[in-house]
Amino acid sequence: MAALLALLASALWGTSDFLGGTATRRLPVASVLGVSQLVALLGLVPLAVALGALSQDRAYLLPGLAAGLTGTLALGCFYYALSVGTMGVVAPIAALGAVVPVGVGLAQGERPTALQVLGIVLAVSGVVLASGPELSGRGRGGLLPLLLAAGAALGFGAVLALVAVGAADGSTGSVVMVLLTMRLTSVVALTALLLGLARSRGIELSVRRTDLPVLVTIGTFDVAANGAYTVASQTALVSVTAVLASLYPVVTVLLARRLHAERLSGVQLVGVAGALAGVVVLAVG
Repeated sequence: MAALLALLASALWGTSDFLGGTATRRLPVASVLGVSQLVALLGLVPLAVALGALSQDRAYLLPGLAAGLTGTLALGCFYYALSVGTMGVVAPIAALGAVVPVGVGLAQGERPTALQVLGIVLAVSGVVLASGPELSGRGRGGLLPLLLAAGAALGFGAVLALVAVGAADGSTGSVVMVLLTMRLTSVVALTALLLGLARSRGIELSVRRTDLPVLVTIGTFDVAANGAYTVASQTALVSVTAVLASLYPVVTVLLARRLHAERLSGVQLVGVAGALAGVVVLAVG
């Protein structure tokens, strides 16, 4: 059951990323993030109430606030990179945020396992191969999507580290409250940004009624994935659930290939496979 939940989380995250990147091709990134994050927040509130998590110790608060700000910036970079670049390249690069917690551990005196070293080598080699055409200016969007994806990876990795700090007691309630605080911070920050842009620059950031279904779907899938992964990680080995959940870029790549007719060169395919393999090995390590 835990394995199925982890795979479900992976499918939901991958689909949410694809839909988010596609939506930002016609809508402002701030609008896409604002609506989807609000939906995710509304989904987490009843979950927190049902679990009695609102009475948790407030140790999650500061990490949650920091994760919210960092995650909002990272997700904005990621969605914009997906909208202007090749999704099949951007998604695996952004997934390399798993390297950040490893780097934090190294800075604290930890030594990487042989698997982690292998994962980093595979991931970095894969990114270099997959990014070849973009670096040379022949790929969709040029260098910008790669820089944005790299920034998103750093942000996502920082969020992983912050969430781990906020849920250090290992309870489901702490995890839920960290996620809830993170979403609330995102919604407040995005609302302020939207109002600021609308007033200072007169930018029209409204969302048409016809756009709401996909934005609601993005937020719903995101919070459902968080819930599925949280339950899976509490009922099985994290080393197993993390690997299965880390496969979400595969879903994004396949959807982009199917629905956007994206085609990668042979070298890029090898690179994407290497990057994804690196992510999996890092999760195992």
